[in-house]
Amino acid sequence: MREFIVEADGGSRGNPGPAGYGAVVTDAATGQVLAERSEFLGVVTNNVAEYRGLLAGLRAAYELDPTASVHVRMDSKLVVEQMSGRWKIKHPDMKPLAMEASRVFPPERVTYEWIPRERNKHADRLANEAMDAAAEGTPGAPGTTGAPAPKAEADVRAARTVAGAPDAKTVATPGWAPADMGAPATFVLLRHGETALTPQKRFSGSGGSDPVLSEIGREQAERVAEALARRGTIQAIVASPLARTRETAEAVAKRLGLEVAVEEGLRETDFGAWEGLTFGEVRERYPDDLNAWLADPEARPTGDGESFTETATRIAATRDKLIAAHAGRTVLLVSHVTPIKTFIRLALGAPPESLFRMELSAASLSAVAYYADGNASVRLFNDTSHLR
Repeated sequence: MREFIVEADGGSRGNPGPAGYGAVVTDAATGQVLAERSEFLGVVTNNVAEYRGLLAGLRAAYELDPTASVHVRMDSKLVVEQMSGRWKIKHPDMKPLAMEASRVFPPERVTYEWIPRERNKHADRLANEAMDAAAEGTPGAPGTTGAPAPKAEADVRAARTVAGAPDAKTVATPGWAPADMGAPATFVLLRHGETALTPQKRFSGSGGSDPVLSEIGREQAERVAEALARRGTIQAIVASPLARTRETAEAVAKRLGLEVAVEEGLRETDFGAWEGLTFGEVRERYPDDLNAWLADPEARPTGDGESFTETATRIAATRDKLIAAHAGRTVLLVSHVTPIKTFIRLALGAPPESLFRMELSAASLSAVAYYADGNASVRLFNDTSHLR
């Protein structure tokens, strides 16, 4: 049986706003591009555009060979999880599109995979080209009326795509002023308070003893809770499953009158055999492994720990999931050093080695805003003023 790879993407500049999709069909055996599809959709949401891209890709594959099997790759966690049957489809605009997509091929011949955005560049380019052509009134652009682009759309087009930045499909160019995208999803990133291991600077990840807060850590949690209560902007709280983060989150939740949701994706990196050791102890016992880890984001800590690349993939998926769940809201994410630094790194499009150039104190606050067009804006980093 012949196998196709379908890569699809969609975007909306305003959510809802001017939207388009792109889809690519390749031969799984040879990698040859067999079909491309793109279209301007008018004003729809980002999720609808993603579904329309999926549908176009499946239809193109069916036209090539209706007996084939298809492996779909998309950077939309929502679409992948819903089409895989793991998440329910509740939105009325997406239900008919999902049903239509499920009927193109027999379900047993279609599989779905989430991929980071930097691995979906071909479909992303096609979607953006469709939107750009329509906004510019290019004759013959699919779905375009030929009307001139309004000022807001022209401003959005001033953004440029950046390779290797999985946090967003575009980042702002110098002097770029975003159009009114509505309220962003804002993540206030809180590192947990101190544990007994914190002042000793020992590796403390998700594979160790799961320490609780120390007396100082509990005091820090109370202080940050007081500071966040004064600001009055937090609308939801999500925490890593580890004890130190849940304890910190509960202190804030009690003050704000909110519940704490636990998200596995926010857990700290697993440091393998290095758990509980100082940096010096690791260098003495595992010098080669440490040097490799410092030089290569793909390298894992001794004992099959988690690499920085694996952590980044997990955090990117968690970020996308939480953005979809909390659009337009301000959410407190209580997490750890590596995940919070990774949120910041991805938002900035910075390289992995930037993780070693950030200082993140216990009970510190950072913040990133995520806009409907895919842009991210770092608003705060390592604020500890509430602890003084």
